[in-house]
Amino acid sequence: MDLRLGVNIDHVATLRQARGGHEPEPVAAALLAQSAGADGITVHLRGDRRHIQERDLRVLKEVLAVPLNVECAATPEAMTAVIPMKPAWVTLVPESREELTTQGGLDAIFLQGMLRTVLRELRGAGIRTSLFLDPVLDQVKMAAKLEADAVELNTGLYSDLPMGSDPALELGRLRDAARMASRLGLRVLAGHGLSLQNVEPVAAIPEVEELNIGHSIIGRAVLVGLGPAVAEMRAAIAQARPR
Repeated sequence: MDLRLGVNIDHVATLRQARGGHEPEPVAAALLAQSAGADGITVHLRGDRRHIQERDLRVLKEVLAVPLNVECAATPEAMTAVIPMKPAWVTLVPESREELTTQGGLDAIFLQGMLRTVLRELRGAGIRTSLFLDPVLDQVKMAAKLEADAVELNTGLYSDLPMGSDPALELGRLRDAARMASRLGLRVLAGHGLSLQNVEPVAAIPEVEELNIGHSIIGRAVLVGLGPAVAEMRAAIAQARPR
């Protein structure tokens, strides 16, 4: 199975919002990433609108030839904004105004009542659903019970290991969670903090169908351009899972 690459373009919008103007244009970045081989585009519509805006969703939905995945909180406000846009996927994530980026996965067990309602609403709109979860087996089981279409396994703890640390424990947790999710009929995605330096062991997990990567690709693009940055990442994940 070929491993898909979803490119998160949030930080292009972060640069735009820093000046309050129109550049750089995140839609143009999405099209460049698509041309360079991205299999999907991911954006996070945060409650505080610190980067991606509703306007971005509208235009992306109109122009992209690859699936659009919208990350958002499981709140009525987010559903009101996202559902009319009809993205291919919605990934429900935890969200706090104080965080710089997403910290940890959803607690699907604690939030099961709310998540069940939101997932039902998304399914009714014909939108496929994913839950962003830490690689914890009970959380994966709950995602299956809630009838999500997929889980995105949080690779943050693995990615944040100090240089020289043994990644075996965190990789083992990811492998076990991916295996269970697949066994339960869930599609398996992964992401958060992945880079050229650490992506290959995660890409080698056979149950993982897609990696969602943003910060490291956009950061690399500052130096080499977005097209080459996407191509480099595609080459790295292809190296981990040769055809």
